[in-house]
Amino acid sequence: MNDLCLRPACELAALLRSRQLSARELLEASLARIDELDPVLNAVVVRDDERARQRAAELDEALVHGGPVGPLHGLPTAHKDLLDAAGLPTSYGSRIFAGNVARRDSLLAARVRAAGAVRLGKTNVPEFGAGSQTHNPVFGTTRNPYDPSRTPGGSSGGAAAALATGMVAVADGSDMGGSLRNPASFCNIVGLRPTPGRVPNVPAADAWYDLSVLGPLGRRAADVALLLAAIAGPDARDPYAGWPAEPRLLEPLDRDLRGVRAAWGGSLGLPFSSAVLEAHERARAGVASLGLHLTPAEPDVRGADEVFRTLRGWHLAATIGDAVERAGDDVGPMVRENVAYGRTVTAAQVARAQQRRTALLTAATAFFDEVEFLFLPVSQVLPFDAAEPWVREIEGEPMPDYLAWMRSAYLVSVLRVPAASVPAGFTPEGLPVGLQVVGRPGDDLGVLQVAHALEQVFRAHERPPDLDALRRAASTGAARR
Repeated sequence: MNDLCLRPACELAALLRSRQLSARELLEASLARIDELDPVLNAVVVRDDERARQRAAELDEALVHGGPVGPLHGLPTAHKDLLDAAGLPTSYGSRIFAGNVARRDSLLAARVRAAGAVRLGKTNVPEFGAGSQTHNPVFGTTRNPYDPSRTPGGSSGGAAAALATGMVAVADGSDMGGSLRNPASFCNIVGLRPTPGRVPNVPAADAWYDLSVLGPLGRRAADVALLLAAIAGPDARDPYAGWPAEPRLLEPLDRDLRGVRAAWGGSLGLPFSSAVLEAHERARAGVASLGLHLTPAEPDVRGADEVFRTLRGWHLAATIGDAVERAGDDVGPMVRENVAYGRTVTAAQVARAQQRRTALLTAATAFFDEVEFLFLPVSQVLPFDAAEPWVREIEGEPMPDYLAWMRSAYLVSVLRVPAASVPAGFTPEGLPVGLQVVGRPGDDLGVLQVAHALEQVFRAHERPPDLDALRRAASTGAARR
């Protein structure tokens, strides 16, 4: 890869540590990439160039004088605009928080900084992170680098588009119903939804809510492991964050997978675009080539849809409900409708959802006693029109709301397992398609090892976006919004 900005973060980190490349040089390349491509993609919506340059200079000087070097030393990154980073706006993509500036770092942002990264700004999100199409009334619409007429997915869509085009080396995101996995699939990168608690969610309005997790995105599985190693580890403020640090994340991800038991899942009883199912079936031969003992099977997820919707609605009403209701029409209709639904959820419904989820977890444990990994499609559809708020129908079947087309991701969220989206190839029209790799609870490393092995098989990372076409689009004055 001759393009410096598109080289794997692990390679860049090695060049930085050996002083073959300076943090200042890499930062300037990243800022130049944003300048030339973001007018059409609208991925990095908050810039912090001056402090980023100061930080890069400090890191270069520290290295010259033999100072400590963190695992992310000199790597440019940007935080998702749901995450507090001191001195930068955190708008959540909502007018009611436009101009809100964070006074301190979230734990994840602090850990990324402590690991040596260079923070250059914030990436775009849908309003309050609700949905998997990245657009909001503050910063507008983010577009897919493989086809700017389409969405990069969401809610970590800005981060995915920035990574795919080399604006940043690594990026963080969050995932409740697929917000790390869907944009990774749509943008041909790797996104990991870690086991709940692997990455502490601090601060949090409700520390006991575990459907939403923080996690890493990268252009390679090893880059994701590198960032995960920096942001994972216990913290007493998150009751689920008891997983110990995993030093093997910083070691090579190579693993002999011959004979490992795995399940090849189908549609989970959901509607899928025929193009997605065709791509999924094409990927099967590549997965089988790893020597896995692969059998057709998938867990029973009946009732998981009700569990997800009940707990999600209750959580949104409890955490943002008052602010949304005070704001009225200053908040978009989808968020208002979700809060309104959440206000109707009763204690009895929450209790029933928790009981049903307990049964689902018991069944999933039995399923993963038999197999170590499960392979599923990531998303039920291909990247869709960026002007459409959500998918209205799939193969003629109407979608009742903006959540329905994301079930292939959010049903997995209910099971408290790690799941990654791995680039698995392209449609004949050139749109990326990801493969979802699901592992046993706590086996984030194993999921990344499989993702790494699949990279060698599919080699989809060797087909980056057409940067020249994006440059031409930017030069013609394509609207950011």
